[in-house]
Amino acid sequence: MRITGGQARGIPLVVPKGDAVRPATDGMRQSVFSSLGDRVVGARFLDLFAGSGAYGLEALSRGAASGGWVEQDRRAVDCLHKNLAAVGKSLGRNLDESKVMTGDAMTAPWSADGLPDLVFVDPPYDLIETIATPLFARLTELLAAHPAPWVIFEMPGEITLDPAGWRARKRLGKGVRQPSVVFFERATSSPDAP
Repeated sequence: MRITGGQARGIPLVVPKGDAVRPATDGMRQSVFSSLGDRVVGARFLDLFAGSGAYGLEALSRGAASGGWVEQDRRAVDCLHKNLAAVGKSLGRNLDESKVMTGDAMTAPWSADGLPDLVFVDPPYDLIETIATPLFARLTELLAAHPAPWVIFEMPGEITLDPAGWRARKRLGKGVRQPSVVFFERATSSPDAP
């Protein structure tokens, strides 16, 4: 597993041994960031259920300004810190403005130094149907003052979400039991598709 594009392209990412996390595949991340395009440049992000931090690290490599990660598994957080150091070194940047928060993504305070433009959500698949409604309610509250936030949510192909106040603009991935990613925007946002 490695960074797939941008200035830190090719940097390997470490993940904890065992089943503590289910990292987003290189191919899926590449598709997500190809769809996001220039929207990433200068953006702030929040990476929930971050695991090894791959989505946020990929965003930094591709020009995001800063962001934050939320992860509760200590082994994954240790790997995330190592990955952040490696990506920062490759970028030649001090990434102190990027914050790693240890805690449950559903209850931890989400602070990424300003409103995030992009929120990456990659929870354990078996939790999605339980957490989706309260998670989107929290996101609606957090992002109320943002004119056009996007939520990028990884889920199995057989799950469809219709959160109140949000609409799906695009879905990547095919097939039941295969990973897919849905791009959500606020239902009143402009119709610019990813």
